[in-house]
Amino acid sequence: MIVLAVVIVAFGLYVRLAPTDPEEWHIAAPNAPPGDYPAEGAFIAVRPVTEPGPEVLSRLDAIALDTPRTHRVAGSPAEGMITWVSRSALWGFPDFTTARVEDGKLTIHGRLRFGRGDMGVNRKRVERWLAQLEARAPGA
Repeated sequence: MIVLAVVIVAFGLYVRLAPTDPEEWHIAAPNAPPGDYPAEGAFIAVRPVTEPGPEVLSRLDAIALDTPRTHRVAGSPAEGMITWVSRSALWGFPDFTTARVEDGKLTIHGRLRFGRGDMGVNRKRVERWLAQLEARAPGA
């Protein structure tokens, strides 16, 4: 029992304290037409936008930073791409979300760092952020 407890604590510490290399996660998703692209442990949403990219990303950045346990890892609205990390409440599992605006499209790519399945967490986060982005759109 003691060995099991030590393994669980060590795992929990590793998940929370493992360093994050921004270059590994601040990567644009493949270019795709508008739509939803679910994958195991990940979700990509591509939406057409008519506003300038920095404006869209500024609003999305504010939404992301209002999300509990989420902070920016790399990028900026001016750069045209931002990556955030969101951590689960109990274990602190990190999920990375990258958004970019290019060629009149907003692409948001949410994916997990550890494991295979995320029980739909990344899809739910991306869809929630998109709904909030639409609600905060100019003239909405």
